[in-house]
Amino acid sequence: MATSPLREKKFLLAFIIFWVVMTIDHACVLYWFGMPLKAAMADSAISNILLLILSLLVINMLRFYMPRGEQHVNIFALCLILSLVWIFTLRWLLKISIGSFTVGYSTLLQQSIPIRFSIGFLLLGCITLVSILWFSQKEQKENETRKADAEKLAREAELFKLRQQLQPHFLFNSLNSINALIGTRPEEARKMVQQLSDFLRGTIKKEETQWVTLQEELQYLQLYLDIEKVRFGNRLSTEINVADEVLQMKLPALLLQPIVENAIKFGLYDTTGDTVIRIDASVENHHLMIRVQNPFDPDTASPHHKGTGFGLQSIQRRLYLHFARTDLLTTAANGTIFNTIVKIPQGKS
Repeated sequence: MATSPLREKKFLLAFIIFWVVMTIDHACVLYWFGMPLKAAMADSAISNILLLILSLLVINMLRFYMPRGEQHVNIFALCLILSLVWIFTLRWLLKISIGSFTVGYSTLLQQSIPIRFSIGFLLLGCITLVSILWFSQKEQKENETRKADAEKLAREAELFKLRQQLQPHFLFNSLNSINALIGTRPEEARKMVQQLSDFLRGTIKKEETQWVTLQEELQYLQLYLDIEKVRFGNRLSTEINVADEVLQMKLPALLLQPIVENAIKFGLYDTTGDTVIRIDASVENHHLMIRVQNPFDPDTASPHHKGTGFGLQSIQRRLYLHFARTDLLTTAANGTIFNTIVKIPQGKS
């Protein structure tokens, strides 16, 4: 059930002014045609009060019944019926209240019936049309709000699902590494358990906030890198180059870890010897630009290694859900270096 337009102060004020002007104008016209002032005022008051009551009836009815398609004919018929009810009731009331003591009034009343009916029908029709437009606009806004809320819930559910899908893969690998270290290097195993605990605790906290600063994201990423360095030993090293002016820029939480995980996985698996993962961040055209580089062997890398795996696909999908753009994640191979570039538009959080 929609809210009545009369609850809006501006609409109510305009409605009152309209009826006051109508009543005064009605009385002035009758007085101009020679009717005594008191009779003209009484005629105007009775006529417009009845018409006001019918107008309020129409407005209230449209709160519960909105015509659709061919049903607009029913509204036209209703206005016609109400106009007839109004004119017959008005004629009876005016005859007994004014016609009995005003000379020549009955003749003037009889001659004015067609004009009165036309004015009443047009007035009721206009009020009905305005009310339909009002309630239709309100209904459309409510539908748009419900649709936006449903889409927001769906996006949040999908984003949550994407984040959850990324964690088990990393968790299982870490647990396997801990299991392998327990027998040979128990100190490192205990250290890795503590790091994994800190990492998972940070993950739970990040679920509550979808947006973080780059500085916060890098601090969380460092927990992940510490775990991976225990897993892979001296083979893995990282270089992080971030300009000071971009540290407070915003990005979706937990965005970098899957990208870096992808770089470590394919950088270490596709090559022999030490692997350096390089992370650079800068600002360009109001975008936070993050570039992740890892070495790879183009002769042994499979198409899956070229950046089409689930990790990067999930990032692509998350960026699309946030920004409705598909150009924010790009990958490119330059010789033996594989580049993953992420652009984060600023000003939305």
